[in-house]
Amino acid sequence: MIRLQPVDKDNWTECIKLKAKPEQEGFIASNLYSIAQYQFLEHFEAMAIYDDQTMVGFALYGLDADDGNYWIYRFMIDGNFQGKGYGKEALRYIVEEIRNKRDRTDVLMLSFDLKNERARQLYIKAGFEEIGVMPWSGGESVAKLGL
Repeated sequence: MIRLQPVDKDNWTECIKLKAKPEQEGFIASNLYSIAQYQFLEHFEAMAIYDDQTMVGFALYGLDADDGNYWIYRFMIDGNFQGKGYGKEALRYIVEEIRNKRDRTDVLMLSFDLKNERARQLYIKAGFEEIGVMPWSGGESVAKLGL
């Protein structure tokens, strides 16, 4: 059963050890970078994704000050745990967490590398709609989900 737990002083070193598969490493920033970035983001949450007591992934999401929408900035499942349904279940859990927030917006946004077909399929199956490639996103595909 998937659960989220804040990244904190007790689990951050375990979190930075999580890695995408070698062929996916260029698609997402490292968890170390993301945890550092989180220190400067208001209204964001850095969450470790667990299956029972085993950390299997990481997510960084929150209310973006630039456009006023909720964004998933990072979402990753460690390469050793991919292909077991964790990504699908964790994404569904995160979407529900955001839907239940008092300050939620009408849409949830994310972006992903155009070459990352696996992520694209996951997001489309979860109901996200690609809305284009935005130059400010580093040339990534941007997708939205109505909440």
